[in-house]
Amino acid sequence: MSITDSRAFIREVKNAPQNFFTIHYSCQSLYDDNEGLSPRITSIAITHYATGQAVSFSTHSIAEELRIGRDEVMASFDAIELELLTGFYRFVRDRRDKIWIHWNMRNLTYGFEHLEHRYRALGGRDAPVIPVERRLNLNDLLADRYGSGYASHPKMKSLMELNGGLPRHFLEGKEEIQAFENKEFIRMHNSTLSKIGFLNSTVRKMVTGKLRTASKGIGVALDRLFEARFAKGAALVATVVGIGVGLWQTYLWVTGG
Repeated sequence: MSITDSRAFIREVKNAPQNFFTIHYSCQSLYDDNEGLSPRITSIAITHYATGQAVSFSTHSIAEELRIGRDEVMASFDAIELELLTGFYRFVRDRRDKIWIHWNMRNLTYGFEHLEHRYRALGGRDAPVIPVERRLNLNDLLADRYGSGYASHPKMKSLMELNGGLPRHFLEGKEEIQAFENKEFIRMHNSTLSKIGFLNSTVRKMVTGKLRTASKGIGVALDRLFEARFAKGAALVATVVGIGVGLWQTYLWVTGG
């Protein structure tokens, strides 16, 4: 499967929705104000596009399973984070051939490589890596479809506001960092879930032509118009051909031909 642009993406999602997953994660500050050299992973959320079912891996749930109290989480975070990432990669292992839709998860600072690095740094081995060609940045696909000005910065938040408003549990990056420092782990994870839900909804609206953007260019409007007309034209041709074949078969039956 080769997806090189937004048109190919929409076509493939329509043809095989079961092959697509959306993913998002939260972590410590992306700057040098952490106790370690790289930000800790605090939660990961995944949604299966076709069914809308979500799977998540979070600090508070892992800590509870490991019998670690709230006040002991920070001191035991190595064990919690390793178990979180182990669960994530266990889920990924049999789904590496699927298509993973993400939001700017593109490098070691924030991305799939960051997840892999944290897993190795904590002693994890043989992470089932998702091939780079199976990772699709939704931000890039939206820019290809609607133009780079499809939303103002920060684009995710602006796009949310254009499409019904901010989700109830949405937190900006600095707010998630503060929630982590305050040990508000459920609040932080709910923010991650709200974002993965929005990404899944964005893909659905993009595919159905219902996504609202800030794009004003005539090229975008013409592109939508021509695609709609092509679809309607194809349906009309199919209908006319079907009627013609039916009439011809009726003629042959009546004349005994």
